[in-house]
Amino acid sequence: MTHFGLPPKQGLYDPSLEHDACGIGFVADLQKAASHEIVEMGTAILCRLTHRGAAGSDAATGDGAGLLMQTPDAFLHRVAEEAGFGLPEFGRYASGLIFLSRDEAERAWQKAQFAEAIAAEGQRLIGWRDVPIDPDQIGQTARDAMPAFEQIFVGAADGLDQDAFDRKLYVIRRIVEKGNLARGAFFHVASLASRTFLYKGMFLAHQTPEFFPDLKAPDLASRFALVHQRYSTNTFPTWNLAQPFRYLAHNGEINTLRGNSNWMHAREGTLKSSMFGEDLKKIFPVMTAGASDSAQFDNALEFLHLSGRDLSHAMLMMIPEAWENQPEMDPDRRAFYEYSSCLMEPWDGPASMTFADGHGIGAVLDRNGLRPSRYIVTNSGRVVMGSEVGTLPIEPEDVAEKGRLEPGRTFYLDLDEGRIIEDAELKDRYISRQPYRKWVETRRITLDSLPATTSPYRYNPESLLQRQQVFGYTSEDLKLLLSPMFTHGKETLGSMGDDAALACLSDRPRPLFHYFKQHFAQVTNPPIDSIRERPVMTLHSTLGAERNILEETPEHARLLRLYHPVVTDDQLESIRAGDGEDVRAVTLPMVFKAADQGDGLRAALDQLCEDASNAVASGATILILSDRDISPDLAPIPALLATGAVHHHLIREESRTRCGLIVETGEAREVAHFALLIGYGAGGVNPYLAFETGRSLIEEAAYVPEELTPDQMVANYLKAIDLGLLKIFAKMGISTLQSYRGAQIYEAIGLAPEVIDRAFAGTHSRVSGVGFDVIAQEAAIRHGTGFAGDEFQYPELDCGGLYQWRLRGEQHSFNPVSVSRLQQATREQSFEVFKQYSAAADDDALRMRTLRGLMDFRLDREPVPLDEVEPASEIVRRFCTGAMSYGSISAEAHETLA
Repeated sequence: MTHFGLPPKQGLYDPSLEHDACGIGFVADLQKAASHEIVEMGTAILCRLTHRGAAGSDAATGDGAGLLMQTPDAFLHRVAEEAGFGLPEFGRYASGLIFLSRDEAERAWQKAQFAEAIAAEGQRLIGWRDVPIDPDQIGQTARDAMPAFEQIFVGAADGLDQDAFDRKLYVIRRIVEKGNLARGAFFHVASLASRTFLYKGMFLAHQTPEFFPDLKAPDLASRFALVHQRYSTNTFPTWNLAQPFRYLAHNGEINTLRGNSNWMHAREGTLKSSMFGEDLKKIFPVMTAGASDSAQFDNALEFLHLSGRDLSHAMLMMIPEAWENQPEMDPDRRAFYEYSSCLMEPWDGPASMTFADGHGIGAVLDRNGLRPSRYIVTNSGRVVMGSEVGTLPIEPEDVAEKGRLEPGRTFYLDLDEGRIIEDAELKDRYISRQPYRKWVETRRITLDSLPATTSPYRYNPESLLQRQQVFGYTSEDLKLLLSPMFTHGKETLGSMGDDAALACLSDRPRPLFHYFKQHFAQVTNPPIDSIRERPVMTLHSTLGAERNILEETPEHARLLRLYHPVVTDDQLESIRAGDGEDVRAVTLPMVFKAADQGDGLRAALDQLCEDASNAVASGATILILSDRDISPDLAPIPALLATGAVHHHLIREESRTRCGLIVETGEAREVAHFALLIGYGAGGVNPYLAFETGRSLIEEAAYVPEELTPDQMVANYLKAIDLGLLKIFAKMGISTLQSYRGAQIYEAIGLAPEVIDRAFAGTHSRVSGVGFDVIAQEAAIRHGTGFAGDEFQYPELDCGGLYQWRLRGEQHSFNPVSVSRLQQATREQSFEVFKQYSAAADDDALRMRTLRGLMDFRLDREPVPLDEVEPASEIVRRFCTGAMSYGSISAEAHETLA
């Protein structure tokens, strides 16, 4: 998607990383007819949210603001007559605000394409209206990027009911949007519906009614006004990203967006709709590529709603309340959510959503309650909700009720019935529509319900060292990482910071896992506490062939439910045995000929993906990617590479939701490995070599207590992985494994585009580097250590040296030489010794281990005279500590700046 006003992708900047934090609110009248007073109150709320917005260096250019309302029928009839055409009765026409190119010829093409699409879909173009605007009210930056504004009017075909008409408008809009996308000119359909109308733009809040004089018209009437003020925390403002969108306004961030978007695309291969029929394919892709998290959420919400679900029902599917660890919850409600989880993963992250469709207006809060929403109900039947209190002045004696939206709760106003629908009543509406409890209880598949089978693979101490070497195990892994998990059920604790060489700059063969760094929640997007928030966090996931999300049948619940992502050898064998119908597992080898190097790796990936496609086409519902078949000739494909390649291959073929992925690998051993595999699509992981390693440590009484039993070791290890995964999810503000699966919350450092495009599409990689040839070479080095042939046999594991400096291990920025010289210089207060420390720290061998070490100052340019440089004492006067969280800087720094 092209966002006009955003710079193109360049250097370290990527427009797809745009995020924002916002102010939201609405006012609605439950008792009276539509009025202009409600619109005025909406603009008043918007103006009181000005502090939740932002402006750049151009103080008169805001990040975006807007107002969504019911279709103002009387107003639209009047302005249509003034424009020279009449309108049919309400419900038989639609109108929308369209952002068009300022180039006259391009604008004429855009309007002609609109007319062509309307006619092709059997509807009637009534006319266009030039929307009155006052550009002098906004800043120069906003004016420079400003589109042309016109209002379109479309008439419904004879015999078409209003809901069917809105679906046709959706199809028309998607046709026109896709046609304009290829041309690259400015184009955006702010709204096009028969029940709602929208004004929005790149404004500061108070500029909205000044820029659009329509908002001051006395006959512009509605029963609700939903408003949004955008704050671009690390982004550029644009006209088309201003909110509200067509159905919602969002305060927060969807942290799992990449996965949600990929899964929606993958589902398109299984979608069928009685509502849309053959028009369904005209809508695809459902998701607007490159749009913001809020915009893509709106895409999915709109699709689910127009495909037949109530707006509130679709919201409950996308932002479900925490149900997995809530034994006190009503069983029918739990069953409803469990059934919904068989259809769609949650859109996870801090979110306060307000939504409206003309029939009603509501709000929902994420399961953690990470965004505030407060409401007031007046004695006169008006309801005000906002991201904070005080959005409208209301006298205390006029307040009939007030409160806050609680985590996972929905607040809904049914304007047709003229009343507030409480959370429990609203959810009961949907819970009672189908026998969800019966469906999930009779069709749920668990590991316990599968045939109990014993794995044919047994502990083999004779080949253990060899296999550990092939998969890159080190003695450091055993001592520092695995033994605490085997013994105590917890990860080992370590200090923050990593001064070891980056994997892409290391001269040692590092696992592919090390080329990735997870993003973490920051600024307006808080992490969560995985211990205190444990009741709302879950490791549940499903495996199997998902069905059409536009239908609801008992068979949709026929999925294998895993309560933990790590499966033991015996559990995996039970899955292999399956039930022959809904659990049909096929094992695919992920190995390649080590001697064929990069070409061999590429060919093996091609074959693996082809085999995956054939297996799914033949009815397999679970694919097991296995590297057990290593041999003197065959090296393992890195598990992460194989998982990502198959995952994205099936997404591109739109068959990914027809199967689950389990990775049977000797490579995964620490928590980060499991998180990466899950983050790139795996639903389960069998770390068979880690289990064997634990058995070996018990037999050798090495690093673990003598009384530790194999069963206890496995239980402790599974517990450690579970707790570690929850901690990793929490760092990004994510609560559920189902949301984390495929979400790709990572950045790659030093991987070439051929690798990213093939296996990790959509992953941000600002620094290129290692391609398939080097990945194959590193795998071959590890393989050669284990299968040395006639060469020298390595009698022990490599020392590693990643966490603690070792002479033959990984290089570190801080090493015995540099540290001892720093200590000596400090003790002796010697500048000469300090220079020796500086020389050691700046040593070429060390500098080449970090990105910054590869850079140097350019000394070929004329220096800026010092008298032209602003002194630090003046610069800090402009610092504002209100935007700096305590923790990002110290208390002393806060106090000094203040």
